[in-house]
Amino acid sequence: MEVAGEVLPSGSSQELHVLAVDDSYVDRKVIEKLLKISSCKVTAVESGARALQCLGLDGEKGSLGFNGLKVNIIMTDYSMPEMTGYELLKKIKRSSAFREIPVVIMSSENILTRIDSCLEEGAEEYLVKPVKLSDVKRLMKDCVTRGETEEKEGRRVVKRKFGDDNHTSSLSSSLLLSPLPSSPSNAPPSGCDLATSELLLSPLQSSKRSKFCARY
Repeated sequence: MEVAGEVLPSGSSQELHVLAVDDSYVDRKVIEKLLKISSCKVTAVESGARALQCLGLDGEKGSLGFNGLKVNIIMTDYSMPEMTGYELLKKIKRSSAFREIPVVIMSSENILTRIDSCLEEGAEEYLVKPVKLSDVKRLMKDCVTRGETEEKEGRRVVKRKFGDDNHTSSLSSSLLLSPLPSSPSNAPPSGCDLATSELLLSPLQSSKRSKFCARY
């Protein structure tokens, strides 16, 4: 049962909680320090199996007494014995309770096929070690921004749901009946070259990979 953990809204005003996973003691301490400098609460563990126990995804309810663990983001090393970061990512993304938590893969190896596999599986980002303070701060800022956006969108949905039904109906009808702006069928968007057009039409993981390649 996937009831052990709890997901905090990404942009919660509470302190962000990060689950850091790395089999290297030194690397684990480094990422823990960077996260604490960034005002994050950190739970650091040494393996994928231990991470699953913390989240309550090991099939043994309360096995480590972490029931109710609140997590905003998971950062995991890729190369670990017994269970790789990629395998941990897949287990998390197949969990109905935790699939929405951003998972960041960290690795000392810059291998494009590995990057593609992780992004296609749902990884939020792929960071090349050594992880820098600027990387951590950017990730935390993105996490907060996403949460604020989700909260605003949620409020809009509630207002629309409990608003004037007639007004909502007429608004929806006008949107459905409004003609779309016309543009030549084969022409790229105004102000964009062909490369940019292809990027706009690419899957999400391609966009993330492009940002990764731009940094490295």
